[in-house]
Amino acid sequence: MQSRLLLPVLLLGAGGLAAPAAAQGSLNLYCSVQNEWCQAVATNFQRDTGIRVNMTQRGSGETLAAIRAESQNPRGDVWFGGTGDPHLAAAEENLTQAYESANNAGLHPWALTQWRQSERRAIGVYAGAVGFGINTELLARKNIAPPSCWADLLDARFRGEIQIANPNSSGTAYVVIATLVQLMGEEPAFDYLRRLHPNVNSYTRSGTAPIKAVARGETGVSISFVHDAVTEANAGFPVTYATPCEGTGYEIGSMSIIRGARNLTQARRFYDWALTEPAQRLGFEAGGQLQQPSNAAAPLPPNAPDLSRIRLIEYDFAKYGRAAERRRLIQRWDREVGSAPR
Repeated sequence: MQSRLLLPVLLLGAGGLAAPAAAQGSLNLYCSVQNEWCQAVATNFQRDTGIRVNMTQRGSGETLAAIRAESQNPRGDVWFGGTGDPHLAAAEENLTQAYESANNAGLHPWALTQWRQSERRAIGVYAGAVGFGINTELLARKNIAPPSCWADLLDARFRGEIQIANPNSSGTAYVVIATLVQLMGEEPAFDYLRRLHPNVNSYTRSGTAPIKAVARGETGVSISFVHDAVTEANAGFPVTYATPCEGTGYEIGSMSIIRGARNLTQARRFYDWALTEPAQRLGFEAGGQLQQPSNAAAPLPPNAPDLSRIRLIEYDFAKYGRAAERRRLIQRWDREVGSAPR
C-alpha cells in the first residue's frame, strides 16, 4: 500500500492553539488519535485543499474539557477522533453542531447510528474493541500465565503487573468502566474495579500509554484497545492481545464540528474529506493504526482485529455517552477506586 506524502504543518502541543488566523483558508483542528495519525490527517488535508491547519493533539477527555472551558469563545473548529462517548456528551451539552455530509451514504451502519444518536452532531470515523495487551516475553520470564478473561486480572499473579488509563483524561478508560457496568451490573463492576486496583501499577493520562508501556517491557498487561496491541506487534515488539472471554465493549471513534466554529466552511470541508476512503486509509498508512474504518470502501488494514470475530456486548452508546452518566461514573471511580491506597 503506497503511503501519501506528508507535508509540513503547524503543530502545537497540548497547551493550545495560536490565535485563530483572520485570513480565509485556515482550520483549527483538535485531534484525539495518535500523533502520527493526527499529523497525517493535518498535512494531507492541507495538501489536498490548500487550507492551512493548526492542530492540537490530546486525549478525548482532555479535549472535551477544553471545549467546555472555551464554550463562550471557541478556539477549535473540528474535533477529530477519540472515543465516541465524549463526543456524545459534547453533543448533549450543545457544544457541537449538526451537519450532514454527502459522504454519509458510504459509511457503515454503526457510524450513522452514532450520528443519529447525537442528533447529527457526531459521526463515526473508526471502531475498535477493548481487550488486553500482553508482553509475552515479560510474562514468560516471570512465569505468569497471560489473561484471557476479565476474571483473570483479579488473580494475585498480576499484582502490580497491569496498567490502565485514568478515566478523567482518557476516553479509553471510560469505555472500560462503561463496558464493565453493562457486562456485570454497576455494583459488581465497581466491586471488580476495587479488587483490580491492587494489581494496577499506574493509571496513565493517555489511553495509549499502557500498551506502549507493555511494548517497552515496563508492565506485563494493559487494558487497551486491541488494535493498538497489533500496532506494537507490527513494530517488532513482543506483544500480543486477548479479548475477554466474558465479552467486551468497543469504541466508535468520532468526529464533531465545534459549536461557534470561526472557520465553519473549512470545518465542513474537513468533515467531508475525513469521511472519504483515501482519508480513512491514513491511520494505517501513516502510523500503522488498525481500527476498522467507517467508510465501507476503505479496506480493513492488514492484521487488524476483525470485530465480527470478537464477542462484543450490545454497548449502549446513547446512555453511556450522556454527560451526566459519564460524570457520575467517573466521580464514583474517583471516590471508590482512584483515591484508594494500593
